[in-house]
Amino acid sequence: SKNIGKIAVYSRDELKQYHLQTKFKKNKNLRFFIGDIRDKQRLVYALEGIDYVIHAAALKQVPTAEYNPLEAIKTNVLGAQNLIEACLQTSVKKVIALSSDKAVAPINLYGATKLCSDKLFIASNNYTGNKNISFSVIRYGNVMGSRGSVLPVFLSQKGSGTVTLTHKDMTRFNILMEDCIKMVIWALQNSYGGEIFVPKIPSFKIRDLAKVVTCNKKYTRGNKK
Repeated sequence: SKNIGKIAVYSRDELKQYHLQTKFKKNKNLRFFIGDIRDKQRLVYALEGIDYVIHAAALKQVPTAEYNPLEAIKTNVLGAQNLIEACLQTSVKKVIALSSDKAVAPINLYGATKLCSDKLFIASNNYTGNKNISFSVIRYGNVMGSRGSVLPVFLSQKGSGTVTLTHKDMTRFNILMEDCIKMVIWALQNSYGGEIFVPKIPSFKIRDLAKVVTCNKKYTRGNKK
């Protein structure tokens, strides 16, 4: 859009930023910042001149969070607070934080950290003072085919005719990446601050997905790594 002055990408992943720079090398509005959500001062620098923030930084893998609990807390909870404070110190007008269905009645640490993060963002609307800024949250399910999701794992196991399931009755809420983007744009346009948006999205049993991927060949129970 001609109305967009710049889009700043802030992450600690140098390789992904390089790929983005290569893919969109003709786009003069893109800016790239290497930095960690745990570094508040770096966030303040990166947010100068930014009006709208989409917060997607998190340690997202459930087993990783269980094995490295404090690291998950540092990124997902303390990192969220760093972003909130950095936004309040700059001229940011609106923050949309991306959450997870696992934050609802969480049974694992990842879900618990996202619940804490959501609470921080929503509560931040109470101390904005006279600043023109709002904080909102979007909770959606698993992004179909995204990095670390179950579908790529099943596809990699397809050749053997057997895929591994943690539990045969497990269900997943799934959403397409295109729908995620539409939801974020809608929230940017319609949020007032303090909302937790939950889109209605389809769910299915993991075993049904496994059967489709493997053309109804057998599947076994086991911990998916």
